Amino acid sequence: MFDPRFITNAIGRSAESPLDRRRFFQAAGVAGFGVGSAVLLAGQPALASEDHHDEGHDHGVPSDSAVLNFALNLEYLEAEFYLHAVTGDGLPDDMTTGKGTRGDVSGGRAVSFDSPLIRKYAEEIAADEKAHVAFLRSALGGAAVSRPQLSLDASFTAAARAAGLIGPTEEFDAYANEVNFLFGAFIFEDVGVTAYKGAAPLISNKTYLEAAAGLLAVEAYHAGVIRTTLYALGVDTPSIYPSVQMISDARDSLDGSTDLDQGIGTADMANLVPTDENGLAFSRTTGQVLNIAYLNSDEVTSGGFFPAGVNGEIRTSAHSH
Repeated sequence: MFDPRFITNAIGRSAESPLDRRRFFQAAGVAGFGVGSAVLLAGQPALASEDHHDEGHDHGVPSDSAVLNFALNLEYLEAEFYLHAVTGDGLPDDMTTGKGTRGDVSGGRAVSFDSPLIRKYAEEIAADEKAHVAFLRSALGGAAVSRPQLSLDASFTAAARAAGLIGPTEEFDAYANEVNFLFGAFIFEDVGVTAYKGAAPLISNKTYLEAAAGLLAVEAYHAGVIRTTLYALGVDTPSIYPSVQMISDARDSLDGSTDLDQGIGTADMANLVPTDENGLAFSRTTGQVLNIAYLNSDEVTSGGFFPAGVNGEIRTSAHSH
């Protein structure tokens, strides 16, 4: 069943008629769920509107530009990760400017791919992520935030240690080989999918919502490619399956007490598409996403892949325990 807060937000922001709203409630199986009581469950931290696109936005939820800027921070990270892997360099300077403090990128280098197929996957994803940055910057215009400081070295070591992939004094280089690269990509892609799904109910402008749905679909395609590739490699190297599960468990330990995250399965049974009991992808709040990005289960404003925090209004992780 849909989370009531999702339904409330969807209905409350709809431009359709009251009749259409009632039909939606009936179709969702919640005809007896009163709008008045639903509103009590829909509370979100208040965030100031950033630009004129958000006129008429409901109080108590982030503005559309705040949500899109939150996504832009994540796209900066993914674009830099993939571009370094396939080209040895990152985004051009003119794609990193904007509001807030522009940060440098530490780490990142070209991966020596053994498989031409995996290289081609990486090249396509890198091009997509670069296009996402360009698109969001264009959509936001003067409200776009700059690229924050990013870590592509120490953060991966911290994540790998937390997951138990390496010992407490060992280093993890996500660019050392294509398997390490895929482990790094696995960290990002699943989080990206759940981040866009979780953010969708916060967007009031239907044009922006459609764009976010398009971004979510692409991230889901990317996640499917990474998960499938790792599973295929596990046929000859079975240790990949428990290693991926350790990364999944580490993410789960950061974003709250619920067990949502899923690995890719075992040698006996694949789990290439992580879904709930209804066959739906699950969501993360912005705070939960930042728990993973900051590698911290507490309420903080920086750390992990974003040593100085993300830029924009949404920048605090959740107190998940």
